[in-house]
Amino acid sequence: MDIPKIPLGEWVDSFVAWLTIAWAGFFTFITNLIDGLLNIIADVLSVGPPIILILVLTLLVIYTSRWPLGVFTLLSLLLIENLGYWDSSIQTLAIVLLSGLLTIIIGIPVGIWCAQRKTVQRIVTPILDFMQTMPAFVYLIPAILFFGIGVVPGIIASFIFAIAPTIRMTNLGIQRVPEDLVEAANAFGSTTSQKLFKVQLPLATPTIMAGVNQSIMLALSMVVTASLVGAPGLGADVYRAVSQIDVGQGFEAGLSIVFIAIILDRITQNLRKPAYGHVLKPKIAFSILALLAVGTAIVTAIPDNNSPINENATGIGAETEYEIVGIEPGAGLMELTKTAIEEYELDNWRLLEGSSAAMVAELQKAYSNQEPIIITGWTPHWMFSSFDLKYLDDPRESFGGAEEIHTIVRKGLEQDAPGAYTILDQFTWEPSDMEAVMVDVADGMDPNEAAEKWINANSDKVSEWTNGAQPGNGKPVNLVFVAWDSEIASTYVIGKVLQQNGYDVTLSQVEVGPMFAGVANGSADGMVGAWLPTTHVEYFNTYKDDFIDLGENLHGTKNGLVVPKYVEINSIEDLK
Repeated sequence: MDIPKIPLGEWVDSFVAWLTIAWAGFFTFITNLIDGLLNIIADVLSVGPPIILILVLTLLVIYTSRWPLGVFTLLSLLLIENLGYWDSSIQTLAIVLLSGLLTIIIGIPVGIWCAQRKTVQRIVTPILDFMQTMPAFVYLIPAILFFGIGVVPGIIASFIFAIAPTIRMTNLGIQRVPEDLVEAANAFGSTTSQKLFKVQLPLATPTIMAGVNQSIMLALSMVVTASLVGAPGLGADVYRAVSQIDVGQGFEAGLSIVFIAIILDRITQNLRKPAYGHVLKPKIAFSILALLAVGTAIVTAIPDNNSPINENATGIGAETEYEIVGIEPGAGLMELTKTAIEEYELDNWRLLEGSSAAMVAELQKAYSNQEPIIITGWTPHWMFSSFDLKYLDDPRESFGGAEEIHTIVRKGLEQDAPGAYTILDQFTWEPSDMEAVMVDVADGMDPNEAAEKWINANSDKVSEWTNGAQPGNGKPVNLVFVAWDSEIASTYVIGKVLQQNGYDVTLSQVEVGPMFAGVANGSADGMVGAWLPTTHVEYFNTYKDDFIDLGENLHGTKNGLVVPKYVEINSIEDLK
């Protein structure tokens, strides 16, 4: 059918762009509010040495779930502290508690409203269906634009993903209250609020608590996803381990998440009827816990008059909150940036981990408002064509000089698919070629279409790559790539050329570590995105004996710190 495509994506982009501008003040308020609440929770959890919180949680678990699980809690938390994940666990716990608090504050009233108004239920139900079935990653995209990179968009995405069970179970619990009890309350002249608080909610509490429990577990399941936009905690540790193929770190961080999940699950399951509620009434026990938390929050909120005064409070550091917006934690560029922070003694500065997409989204937001921002950048990249940007001078050469992008293939590819080997070996182009494809993709063109457009416009260059290559005759070739704009461009172009030469091409998007490991163990045939000799040198050295380096396919790449040209600094030394 020749029906034009409905520009739904463009409509959504326009709507989100309008919201970002029109509601900027509201989003700033929400960001500051959530940041403030998160800091309070994290400060309360971090008071004193770790053993204090470990003992408090152990006693709470014993009170709600009996002593065997209390022993498990004590041992598991001590293991987390011993493995070095205590700070990350505190951050994760704070994120989950705040997400859970938001679901309770908003989810229970909405669930009550749905139970009391059928019209509201008919409207809310399809919205909840949408929220539960839409991939959680999708929520991160507008969240970055609305709230910036960091923990806030992660919490918002977690809240949206996790709130549905609380609303549904609250609605279900109230609706399942026996009709004869409701009629009896009406017969005795109860008001709507009396009927709700004295009859319906007490009877629906078990169901409501089951919904709250599920919401907390869903929020905890989002911690790794939230790390893609810079949320700290155990999720970031897991994401970093995946990027670097660090099995040990991944297992340790993942095990810490499992321990926290079990502890939170058992506590929330038994809050209504604690195991030792007959020894100490729940109202007294939870009142003591609440008073301790509130008192600690008040104490930690008292400003420290001895804190050092920043002499550069009006400089670029204060304007950017001493934050450098980075990309994936496993990227070599991030390690180079950490080295630069040390060598230039930028002790006050913090490098935000996230993803390439989150970094670009933050750049777009700052650029549209002409606000200062510092990012980790590299060329070729389409953002240099779309924005007026500049590299900060690097007099100490912390980021090194120009790099090359290499093509790497598995051992045995030359014998199994000689034509593909020849094409990959002869593949070479210029930064301007790559940027042309990147700009088209950034403007909304499908990567396959952008690759085909470039190939059609550069047939002479493509013929040099395919010169002397045997036809593929349907043989499979699997190329792996990282979801950087540069690697999307190069991989789709070479993939399309291989396809035109008769190969059945599969393009697999992975993280940096799996990309190198896949070619080394033969599960992937090749890649055209190895940045050397600096960015990917650790991965290259780890696997260099297990694959074949075909040499450079592009020369003249560059890494460094990048700012918009309207930012009035020119060197990394200006950040001091």
